[in-house]
This record gives sequence, C-alpha cells and structure tokens, in this order.
Amino acid sequence: MENVLRPLIVIGGSVVLTLLVGWIADLLLRRADQRHPGVPLWGLLRRCRLPLQFAMGAALLRGSYDEAELTKEHSAGVGHILTLVLIGSAAWLLVRIATAIVDSTYSRYANAHRDPARVRRVRTQVALIQRVVSAIVGVVAVAAMLLTFPTMRAAGASLLASAGILGIVAGVAAQSTLANMFAGFQIAFGDMVRLGDTVVVNGEWGTVDEITLTFLTVRTWDERRFTMPVSYFTSQPFENWSRGGVQMTGTVFFHLDHSAPVELMRDKLRDILRECPAWDGRDYGLAVTDSTPSTMEVRALVTAKDADDVWTVRVTVREQMLRWLTAHHPYALPRVNTAEAILPPGAVHPNGTENHRPRSMRARMTEPPRTGRG
Repeated sequence: MENVLRPLIVIGGSVVLTLLVGWIADLLLRRADQRHPGVPLWGLLRRCRLPLQFAMGAALLRGSYDEAELTKEHSAGVGHILTLVLIGSAAWLLVRIATAIVDSTYSRYANAHRDPARVRRVRTQVALIQRVVSAIVGVVAVAAMLLTFPTMRAAGASLLASAGILGIVAGVAAQSTLANMFAGFQIAFGDMVRLGDTVVVNGEWGTVDEITLTFLTVRTWDERRFTMPVSYFTSQPFENWSRGGVQMTGTVFFHLDHSAPVELMRDKLRDILRECPAWDGRDYGLAVTDSTPSTMEVRALVTAKDADDVWTVRVTVREQMLRWLTAHHPYALPRVNTAEAILPPGAVHPNGTENHRPRSMRARMTEPPRTGRG
C-alpha cells in the first residue's frame, strides 16, 4: 500500500501545488490589472502563467522524485530529464518576463508621446532589444542543457583549448552574418529606418514591416514582401519618405494642347482639392512647366499629411481633371494633326498662290440654297 500512496502523494502533491500557485499568481495579476488599468505590465505578466507552472512543477518533481521511490533503476535518467525541463522552462519564463517588461515600457512611451517618428524609432529599438535578449537567454539555456551531459563537460576543456582557432574560423565564415547583425544595431540606434517608415528601394515603394538583426522586410502597396539584408540599408542609398516628417508634396502632370484653359484649370484644381478629404490644405498650384511643338506640359502641385494620402490626392486630381476637360474643354486634349496647317489670310503658299478661303467653303457660299424637293 505504501508503494502506491508514496508516489501518488509525491507526484500528485507536486502537480496540485503547481496548479494552485499558478492560479493564485494569475488571480493576483488580474486584480492588479483591474486596479491599475493604465499600467499594462500586470496584464502582460499573466502570459507567464504557463512557463511558471512548468518551471515550478519541474523543480518540485526534481526535488521530490527520489522520495517517491518509483523506478529506482531509472531515477538518474528521469532526474536528468526533469533537469532539462527545468532549464528550458526557466528560460521560457525569463523570455516572457522580459517581453512583458519591454512591451509595457513601449506602450507607456507610445501613449505619452504623440510624435509618430519618435514612437516608430523606439518601437524598432525595443523590437531588436527583445530579440537580442531572447537570443541570449536561448543560447545560455542550450549551453546549460549541454553541460548537464558528462560527455559534453569532458569535451568542453578541449573546445576551450582551441577556442582561439575556432573563433578565427567562425569569424571568417560568418563575416556576412556578423556584418548584418552590426548593421541591425546601427539601424536600430542610428535612426536610419524604423518600423512603419515609407521607403523606396530598388524602385519599389513600400512600408517597413519587420526589422530583425539580420534582415529587413518591406511590404509594398500590392501586398508583396521584399526581404533584404539589413546591411543593404547601411551601404546602399535608399529613399525614406518618413524621415524628418511624414508630410508629402506630390505632382500630377498633364500633356495638353496649347489652347488648354490654364486659368480655368487652376480654379478647377482648387475645387477638386476642397472636395478631397485626403488633401491637408497646406498648398496647391498649377503651372506650365514645358512645351513641345504639339503639346504643353502642365504640372499640378498638391500636398498631403503622408505618402498614402498624397497618392490618393494625385489619382483624384488626375481622374477628375481629365474628366472635366473631356466634358467641357475637349479641344484642350492633345491631338494629332493630319491636315496641312491653315495659313493666315493673304499668306502665299509654297506653290506661289495666294491663300483664300477653302474651295469647299466658297462653293457652299455661292451655291444656291436647296429646297425640300430634289
């Protein structure tokens, strides 16, 4: 009977105590979150309940397993497994706690500051710090797990003896990886590019969607993703439309006939912008910027609060202006002349004849009017 009750009490007691401690910790964090709704840390720490229970359960079982007197011939192997679970769950718990603290700090900073550029910069730095902490904890946990094996401890001395040679070889082999890693820190703390920035890379316009220690992802307007090494942004030129401010100025070009009503187009541009919600009201303008033998180039200048809105304003102005010209001033649209140019009255043709009204017009003017019959 004792052989049955002892393992049941030890294992069952450890499990019950683990569940009880996890429930109490979650209850206390929930009450703290309700009392302090402006502090998101308590709500974020509730995510640590599961790794806390794993760590506590593994610690209790590791310390009391010998008292259970269960499978004595395998007690060493079971104890080793519980040690590995304890190390892994402790690392998991540390990562969750660090993530909760970092997210809480960023949330409070974002609520206290209204400058979107500064918020995106802190968000980028916080994301990279979180990844670095997770990587360090993971490496230390894996190293601690490996050191629990006697063979790995014996091999450690020989590895340390050749650490200098291995370091040189690893440095040469991982040169590009290390360059990307240092470039990631340079981007994060040098404020070159941030999460949410609008950039133009290789002729593609998009938004920075993710930044890690080794690569950066740009999401284009058509939902494509460009994944590039972060070292590209420290060695190659690129456009950052969000740096220094998100306000944008856009242009719309029209190629029209020389007879286009420019003054009326200015008035129409003002009316179009007043009805466009994306226009920020800062500035607008319309001017003739170039001329060719057959057309002239008219440029409309518009402003908006960010890159997305300036795109909306540009397409709206282009669409409505062309529609208005087609409906009210079709002569202003570019056309191809297939007939000879009309010379001024009295001018002499190259064949030596004097220019008069076209023969068809003279015929119509001298021809008697027709009656309703025949």
